[in-house]
Amino acid sequence: MQPNLTNKRLSICGWKKSGNEKSKLVPWDVIDRLVVPIICCHAAAILISGALNLLRISQVSALVLFILFTILTVSGVFFYHSLTISPLGKAVLITGCESPLARALVKYLDDLGFTVFAGFKKLQDSDDAITMKETSSGRLKLLQLDVTSEVEMLEASLYIAQHLPAGEAGLWALVHCDLWNALGELEWVPFPVLRKSFDVNVLGASRLTQLMLPLIRNGKGRIVFLSSALAHLPSPVRGVLCATQAAIEGFAVCLRKELTPRQVGVSIVCASELTAGDAWLDDKDMRDQAKTMWGLLSEEQKNTYGEDYFEQAIRSLEPFCYGDGDFQATVRALSDAILRTFPVFRYTPLTCKEKFQIIAAEYMPSLLYDILFKA
Repeated sequence: MQPNLTNKRLSICGWKKSGNEKSKLVPWDVIDRLVVPIICCHAAAILISGALNLLRISQVSALVLFILFTILTVSGVFFYHSLTISPLGKAVLITGCESPLARALVKYLDDLGFTVFAGFKKLQDSDDAITMKETSSGRLKLLQLDVTSEVEMLEASLYIAQHLPAGEAGLWALVHCDLWNALGELEWVPFPVLRKSFDVNVLGASRLTQLMLPLIRNGKGRIVFLSSALAHLPSPVRGVLCATQAAIEGFAVCLRKELTPRQVGVSIVCASELTAGDAWLDDKDMRDQAKTMWGLLSEEQKNTYGEDYFEQAIRSLEPFCYGDGDFQATVRALSDAILRTFPVFRYTPLTCKEKFQIIAAEYMPSLLYDILFKA
Protein backbone atom coordinates (compact mmCIF):
# COMPACT_ATOMS: atom_id res chain seq x y z
CA MET A 1 0.00 0.00 0.00
CA GLN A 2 2.72 2.47 1.01
CA PRO A 3 4.83 2.00 -2.17
CA ASN A 4 1.78 2.76 -4.34
CA LEU A 5 1.12 5.98 -2.44
CA THR A 6 4.77 6.93 -2.79
CA ASN A 7 4.73 6.26 -6.52
CA LYS A 8 1.57 8.33 -6.90
CA ARG A 9 3.16 11.24 -5.07
CA LEU A 10 6.29 11.00 -7.21
CA SER A 11 4.13 10.96 -10.33
CA ILE A 12 2.22 14.05 -9.18
CA CYS A 13 5.42 15.92 -8.44
CA GLY A 14 7.00 14.90 -11.72
CA TRP A 15 9.93 13.08 -10.16
CA LYS A 16 10.97 9.67 -11.41
CA LYS A 17 12.26 6.86 -9.29
CA SER A 18 15.37 5.47 -10.88
CA GLY A 19 18.69 4.00 -9.96
CA ASN A 20 20.23 7.29 -10.98
CA GLU A 21 18.27 9.26 -8.36
CA LYS A 22 21.43 10.79 -6.91
CA SER A 23 22.11 13.91 -8.92
CA LYS A 24 25.13 13.94 -11.17
CA LEU A 25 24.60 17.65 -11.67
CA VAL A 26 26.98 20.10 -10.02
CA PRO A 27 25.84 23.12 -7.90
CA TRP A 28 27.52 25.56 -10.27
CA ASP A 29 25.78 28.56 -8.68
CA VAL A 30 27.78 28.06 -5.46
CA ILE A 31 30.99 27.43 -7.41
CA ASP A 32 30.43 30.53 -9.56
CA ARG A 33 29.88 32.57 -6.40
CA LEU A 34 33.17 31.32 -4.91
CA VAL A 35 35.51 31.70 -7.90
CA VAL A 36 36.08 35.47 -7.78
CA PRO A 37 36.34 35.69 -3.95
CA ILE A 38 38.93 32.88 -3.88
CA ILE A 39 40.96 34.57 -6.63
CA CYS A 40 40.82 37.80 -4.59
CA CYS A 41 41.95 35.85 -1.50
CA HIS A 42 44.98 34.60 -3.42
CA ALA A 43 45.87 38.09 -4.65
CA ALA A 44 45.36 39.62 -1.19
CA ALA A 45 47.50 36.93 0.45
CA ILE A 46 50.42 37.59 -1.93
CA LEU A 47 50.20 41.38 -1.54
CA ILE A 48 49.84 41.38 2.27
CA SER A 49 52.52 38.72 2.75
CA GLY A 50 54.90 40.66 0.50
CA ALA A 51 54.18 43.92 2.32
CA LEU A 52 54.66 42.35 5.77
CA ASN A 53 57.95 40.74 4.73
CA LEU A 54 59.18 43.93 3.06
CA LEU A 55 58.43 46.02 6.16
CA ARG A 56 59.87 43.26 8.37
CA ILE A 57 56.73 43.17 10.45
CA SER A 58 56.15 39.45 10.05
CA GLN A 59 57.53 36.51 8.08
CA VAL A 60 54.13 34.91 7.53
CA SER A 61 53.89 33.04 4.23
CA ALA A 62 51.42 33.82 1.46
CA LEU A 63 50.11 30.22 1.67
CA VAL A 64 49.11 30.59 5.33
CA LEU A 65 47.37 33.88 4.62
CA PHE A 66 45.66 32.40 1.58
CA ILE A 67 44.29 29.48 3.62
CA LEU A 68 43.11 31.85 6.36
CA PHE A 69 41.44 34.26 3.93
CA THR A 70 39.85 31.40 2.01
CA ILE A 71 38.32 29.84 5.13
CA LEU A 72 36.87 33.19 6.20
CA THR A 73 35.66 34.03 2.69
CA VAL A 74 34.07 30.64 2.00
CA SER A 75 32.28 30.78 5.36
CA GLY A 76 31.00 34.27 4.56
CA VAL A 77 29.88 33.30 1.05
CA PHE A 78 28.02 30.21 2.29
CA PHE A 79 26.28 32.28 4.98
CA TYR A 80 25.36 34.95 2.40
CA HIS A 81 24.21 32.28 -0.10
CA SER A 82 22.07 30.40 2.45
CA LEU A 83 19.93 33.36 3.56
CA THR A 84 16.29 32.81 2.58
CA ILE A 85 13.01 34.70 2.73
CA SER A 86 9.92 33.47 4.56
CA PRO A 87 7.42 31.89 2.13
CA LEU A 88 4.40 32.62 4.35
CA GLY A 89 2.09 35.19 2.81
CA LYS A 90 3.98 35.32 -0.49
CA ALA A 91 2.41 34.52 -3.87
CA VAL A 92 4.04 32.91 -6.90
CA LEU A 93 2.70 32.52 -10.45
CA ILE A 94 3.97 29.53 -12.45
CA THR A 95 3.10 29.05 -16.13
CA GLY A 96 3.13 25.88 -18.21
CA CYS A 97 1.94 23.54 -15.47
CA GLU A 98 1.19 20.82 -18.05
CA SER A 99 4.88 19.90 -17.80
CA PRO A 100 5.95 17.55 -15.00
CA LEU A 101 8.79 19.89 -14.08
CA ALA A 102 6.41 22.83 -13.46
CA ARG A 103 4.07 20.57 -11.46
CA ALA A 104 7.00 19.44 -9.32
CA LEU A 105 7.84 23.08 -8.60
CA VAL A 106 4.19 23.88 -7.76
CA LYS A 107 4.03 21.00 -5.29
CA TYR A 108 7.35 21.93 -3.68
CA LEU A 109 6.47 25.61 -3.22
CA ASP A 110 2.98 24.75 -1.96
CA ASP A 111 4.50 22.45 0.65
CA LEU A 112 6.79 25.27 1.79
CA GLY A 113 3.82 27.57 2.40
CA PHE A 114 3.67 29.79 -0.69
CA THR A 115 0.37 30.79 -2.25
CA VAL A 116 0.82 29.33 -5.73
CA PHE A 117 -1.08 30.35 -8.86
CA ALA A 118 -0.65 27.47 -11.34
CA GLY A 119 -1.31 28.35 -14.97
CA PHE A 120 -2.59 25.70 -17.41
CA LYS A 121 -3.06 26.15 -21.16
CA LYS A 122 -6.16 23.96 -20.99
CA LEU A 123 -7.45 23.89 -17.45
CA GLN A 124 -10.85 22.38 -18.17
CA ASP A 125 -10.91 18.58 -17.91
CA SER A 126 -7.18 18.46 -17.12
CA ASP A 127 -6.39 15.32 -15.12
CA ASP A 128 -3.10 16.86 -13.98
CA ALA A 129 -4.92 19.94 -12.64
CA ILE A 130 -7.50 17.80 -10.81
CA THR A 131 -4.80 15.65 -9.21
CA MET A 132 -2.75 18.72 -8.28
CA LYS A 133 -5.74 20.32 -6.59
CA GLU A 134 -6.54 17.16 -4.65
CA THR A 135 -3.00 16.73 -3.33
CA SER A 136 -2.21 20.38 -2.52
CA SER A 137 -3.22 22.86 0.16
CA GLY A 138 -6.12 25.29 -0.04
CA ARG A 139 -3.64 28.04 -0.94
CA LEU A 140 -3.20 26.64 -4.46
CA LYS A 141 -5.11 28.51 -7.18
CA LEU A 142 -5.53 27.04 -10.66
CA LEU A 143 -5.65 29.41 -13.63
CA GLN A 144 -6.61 29.10 -17.27
CA LEU A 145 -3.55 30.77 -18.77
CA ASP A 146 -2.48 30.52 -22.39
CA VAL A 147 0.38 32.97 -22.87
CA THR A 148 -0.62 33.52 -26.49
CA SER A 149 -4.04 34.85 -25.40
CA GLU A 150 -4.12 38.52 -24.41
CA VAL A 151 -7.56 38.08 -22.83
CA GLU A 152 -6.47 35.16 -20.63
CA MET A 153 -3.33 36.97 -19.49
CA LEU A 154 -5.34 40.08 -18.55
CA GLU A 155 -7.91 37.96 -16.71
CA ALA A 156 -5.12 36.15 -14.87
CA SER A 157 -3.52 39.43 -13.77
CA LEU A 158 -6.84 40.71 -12.43
CA TYR A 159 -7.58 37.41 -10.65
CA ILE A 160 -4.16 37.38 -9.00
CA ALA A 161 -4.50 41.01 -7.88
CA GLN A 162 -7.83 40.11 -6.24
CA HIS A 163 -6.62 36.90 -4.58
CA LEU A 164 -3.25 37.90 -3.14
CA PRO A 165 -2.59 36.79 0.45
CA ALA A 166 -3.92 39.20 3.07
CA GLY A 167 -1.61 42.14 3.61
CA GLU A 168 0.47 41.52 0.48
CA ALA A 169 0.88 44.43 -1.92
CA GLY A 170 2.00 42.39 -4.89
CA LEU A 171 3.32 39.18 -6.43
CA TRP A 172 6.56 37.75 -5.08
CA ALA A 173 7.62 35.73 -8.14
CA LEU A 174 6.68 35.00 -11.75
CA VAL A 175 8.17 31.74 -13.04
CA HIS A 176 8.09 31.13 -16.79
CA CYS A 177 7.90 27.37 -17.39
CA ASP A 178 5.70 27.43 -20.51
CA LEU A 179 7.30 26.21 -23.72
CA TRP A 180 6.31 25.11 -27.19
CA ASN A 181 8.74 22.66 -28.77
CA ALA A 182 9.10 22.89 -32.56
CA LEU A 183 11.09 19.97 -33.96
CA GLY A 184 12.83 19.39 -37.26
CA GLU A 185 15.25 21.11 -39.58
CA LEU A 186 14.17 24.61 -40.53
CA GLU A 187 12.98 23.64 -44.02
CA TRP A 188 10.67 21.00 -42.54
CA VAL A 189 8.99 23.16 -39.90
CA PRO A 190 5.64 24.66 -41.06
CA PHE A 191 5.59 28.41 -40.62
CA PRO A 192 2.55 28.36 -38.26
CA VAL A 193 4.52 26.02 -35.96
CA LEU A 194 7.57 28.27 -36.20
CA ARG A 195 5.45 31.30 -35.33
CA LYS A 196 3.75 29.51 -32.43
CA SER A 197 7.14 28.57 -31.00
CA PHE A 198 8.19 32.21 -30.86
CA ASP A 199 4.72 33.31 -29.71
CA VAL A 200 4.82 31.00 -26.69
CA ASN A 201 8.52 30.91 -25.82
CA VAL A 202 9.46 34.55 -26.41
CA LEU A 203 6.53 36.88 -27.11
CA GLY A 204 4.16 35.24 -24.63
CA ALA A 205 6.73 35.33 -21.84
CA SER A 206 7.55 38.95 -22.67
CA ARG A 207 3.91 40.07 -22.72
CA LEU A 208 3.02 38.23 -19.50
CA THR A 209 6.02 39.87 -17.84
CA GLN A 210 4.76 43.28 -18.98
CA LEU A 211 1.31 42.66 -17.50
CA MET A 212 2.61 41.27 -14.21
CA LEU A 213 5.35 43.84 -13.63
CA PRO A 214 3.17 46.28 -11.65
CA LEU A 215 2.26 43.48 -9.22
CA ILE A 216 5.85 42.24 -9.02
CA ARG A 217 7.17 45.77 -8.54
CA ASN A 218 4.69 46.37 -5.71
CA GLY A 219 5.86 43.17 -4.03
CA LYS A 220 9.56 43.91 -4.70
CA GLY A 221 9.59 40.41 -6.14
CA ARG A 222 11.44 38.62 -8.89
CA ILE A 223 11.06 37.06 -12.32
CA VAL A 224 12.50 33.62 -13.09
CA PHE A 225 12.97 32.28 -16.62
CA LEU A 226 13.40 28.56 -17.24
CA SER A 227 15.84 28.13 -20.10
CA SER A 228 17.83 25.23 -21.52
CA ALA A 229 21.44 24.40 -22.29
CA LEU A 230 20.31 24.56 -25.92
CA ALA A 231 20.45 28.36 -25.63
CA HIS A 232 24.23 27.91 -25.87
CA LEU A 233 24.63 24.64 -27.78
CA PRO A 234 24.00 24.33 -31.53
CA SER A 235 21.70 21.38 -32.13
CA PRO A 236 20.38 20.47 -35.60
CA VAL A 237 16.72 19.37 -35.71
CA ARG A 238 16.14 21.57 -32.67
CA GLY A 239 17.30 24.85 -34.19
CA VAL A 240 14.02 26.65 -33.52
CA LEU A 241 14.18 25.72 -29.83
CA CYS A 242 17.83 26.85 -29.67
CA ALA A 243 16.81 30.21 -31.16
CA THR A 244 13.91 30.81 -28.77
CA GLN A 245 15.95 29.82 -25.72
CA ALA A 246 18.80 32.14 -26.73
CA ALA A 247 16.25 34.93 -27.29
CA ILE A 248 14.69 34.54 -23.86
CA GLU A 249 18.11 34.54 -22.19
CA GLY A 250 19.07 37.73 -24.03
CA PHE A 251 15.76 39.27 -22.99
CA ALA A 252 16.36 38.29 -19.34
CA VAL A 253 19.87 39.79 -19.31
CA CYS A 254 18.53 43.17 -20.45
CA LEU A 255 15.47 42.97 -18.19
CA ARG A 256 17.71 42.44 -15.16
CA LYS A 257 19.55 45.71 -15.85
CA GLU A 258 16.26 47.54 -16.38
CA LEU A 259 14.61 46.27 -13.19
CA THR A 260 17.50 46.29 -10.70
CA PRO A 261 16.90 50.00 -9.89
CA ARG A 262 13.23 49.10 -9.23
CA GLN A 263 14.27 46.44 -6.67
CA VAL A 264 12.96 43.63 -8.86
CA GLY A 265 15.21 40.61 -9.33
CA VAL A 266 15.63 38.55 -12.49
CA SER A 267 17.13 35.06 -12.69
CA ILE A 268 17.64 32.44 -15.39
CA VAL A 269 17.68 28.71 -14.71
CA CYS A 270 19.55 27.08 -17.58
CA ALA A 271 18.40 23.48 -17.20
CA SER A 272 20.22 20.38 -18.31
CA GLU A 273 19.43 19.37 -21.88
CA LEU A 274 17.99 16.00 -20.84
CA THR A 275 15.95 17.57 -18.05
CA ALA A 276 14.41 20.09 -20.42
CA GLY A 277 13.65 17.39 -22.95
CA ASP A 278 11.98 15.20 -20.36
CA ALA A 279 9.91 18.14 -19.18
CA TRP A 280 8.81 19.49 -22.55
CA LEU A 281 9.07 16.70 -25.12
CA ASP A 282 6.48 13.96 -25.35
CA ASP A 283 6.90 10.88 -27.55
CA LYS A 284 3.36 11.07 -28.94
CA ASP A 285 3.68 14.80 -29.69
CA MET A 286 7.00 14.16 -31.40
CA ARG A 287 5.55 11.43 -33.65
CA ASP A 288 2.49 13.54 -34.47
CA GLN A 289 4.65 16.53 -35.39
CA ALA A 290 6.90 14.34 -37.52
CA LYS A 291 3.96 12.84 -39.38
CA THR A 292 2.49 16.28 -40.05
CA MET A 293 5.82 17.71 -41.19
CA TRP A 294 6.47 14.87 -43.62
CA GLY A 295 3.00 15.20 -45.10
CA LEU A 296 3.48 18.94 -45.70
CA LEU A 297 6.82 18.60 -47.50
CA SER A 298 6.79 18.96 -51.28
CA GLU A 299 7.78 16.02 -53.49
CA GLU A 300 11.05 17.81 -54.29
CA GLN A 301 11.87 18.17 -50.59
CA LYS A 302 10.96 14.54 -49.89
CA ASN A 303 13.27 13.40 -52.69
CA THR A 304 16.06 15.70 -51.48
CA TYR A 305 16.06 14.50 -47.87
CA GLY A 306 14.64 11.02 -48.22
CA GLU A 307 12.38 9.26 -45.75
CA ASP A 308 15.26 7.38 -44.13
CA TYR A 309 17.18 10.56 -43.31
CA PHE A 310 14.00 12.24 -42.06
CA GLU A 311 13.15 9.32 -39.78
CA GLN A 312 16.72 9.07 -38.49
CA ALA A 313 16.74 12.78 -37.61
CA ILE A 314 13.47 12.48 -35.69
CA ARG A 315 14.63 9.27 -33.98
CA SER A 316 17.71 11.14 -32.71
CA LEU A 317 15.35 13.02 -30.36
CA GLU A 318 14.02 9.88 -28.65
CA PRO A 319 16.50 10.08 -25.72
CA PHE A 320 14.89 13.38 -24.77
CA CYS A 321 11.49 11.68 -24.47
CA TYR A 322 12.59 8.71 -22.41
CA GLY A 323 15.69 9.94 -20.56
CA ASP A 324 15.66 10.18 -16.77
CA GLY A 325 15.72 13.95 -16.42
CA ASP A 326 16.89 15.11 -12.99
CA PHE A 327 13.88 17.20 -12.02
CA GLN A 328 15.12 17.52 -8.46
CA ALA A 329 18.20 19.50 -9.50
CA THR A 330 16.19 21.86 -11.71
CA VAL A 331 13.39 22.30 -9.17
CA ARG A 332 16.03 23.04 -6.55
CA ALA A 333 17.56 25.72 -8.78
CA LEU A 334 14.15 27.26 -9.52
CA SER A 335 13.20 27.28 -5.85
CA ASP A 336 16.57 28.82 -4.94
CA ALA A 337 15.89 31.66 -7.37
CA ILE A 338 12.58 32.23 -5.55
CA LEU A 339 13.64 31.59 -1.94
CA ARG A 340 17.16 33.00 -1.63
CA THR A 341 17.46 36.49 -0.19
CA PHE A 342 20.33 37.10 -2.62
CA PRO A 343 19.77 34.81 -5.64
CA VAL A 344 22.37 34.57 -8.38
CA PHE A 345 21.42 35.74 -11.86
CA ARG A 346 22.17 32.48 -13.69
CA TYR A 347 21.59 29.00 -12.27
CA THR A 348 23.09 26.16 -14.28
CA PRO A 349 22.04 22.73 -12.95
CA LEU A 350 24.15 20.98 -15.59
CA THR A 351 26.42 17.98 -15.80
CA CYS A 352 30.16 18.58 -16.03
CA LYS A 353 30.04 17.49 -19.67
CA GLU A 354 27.32 20.02 -20.52
CA LYS A 355 29.13 22.81 -18.67
CA PHE A 356 32.35 22.06 -20.54
CA GLN A 357 30.50 21.85 -23.86
CA ILE A 358 28.90 25.26 -23.28
CA ILE A 359 32.30 26.81 -22.50
CA ALA A 360 33.74 25.11 -25.58
CA ALA A 361 30.87 26.34 -27.79
CA GLU A 362 31.40 29.93 -26.65
CA TYR A 363 35.20 30.12 -26.71
CA MET A 364 36.55 27.32 -28.89
CA PRO A 365 37.12 27.81 -32.66
CA SER A 366 34.01 26.54 -34.44
CA LEU A 367 35.96 24.09 -36.63
CA LEU A 368 37.54 22.44 -33.58
CA TYR A 369 34.21 22.42 -31.74
CA ASP A 370 32.50 20.69 -34.68
CA ILE A 371 35.16 17.98 -34.65
CA LEU A 372 34.96 17.37 -30.89
CA PHE A 373 31.20 17.62 -30.55
CA LYS A 374 29.51 16.16 -33.57
CA ALA A 375 25.81 17.08 -33.39
